[in-house]
Amino acid sequence: MWRDPIVAEIHQIRKAHAKRFNNDIHAIFADIRRKQTNRPNLVDLSPARPPAQCVAEGGGTYGVDK
Repeated sequence: MWRDPIVAEIHQIRKAHAKRFNNDIHAIFADIRRKQTNRPNLVDLSPARPPAQCVAEGGGTYGVDK
C-alpha cells in the first residue's frame, strides 16, 4: 500500500504530542484548548447581529403566500 509522506509526518507529530502527555486524552485536549485561547487570530463565527424580527402586524410573514 502506498504511504503518503505528509500523512506519515503528521502521524509522527501526533504520536510525539501524545507521548508528551503520557497518552492522556484529557491532558492532550487541555493543552490544545490552552493553545487555542492564546491565539488572537482565530476566526469568530458567531453572528454579527441577531436575525431580523418580523414587524408585520399579527406576526405574519411579508410577501409569502399561504
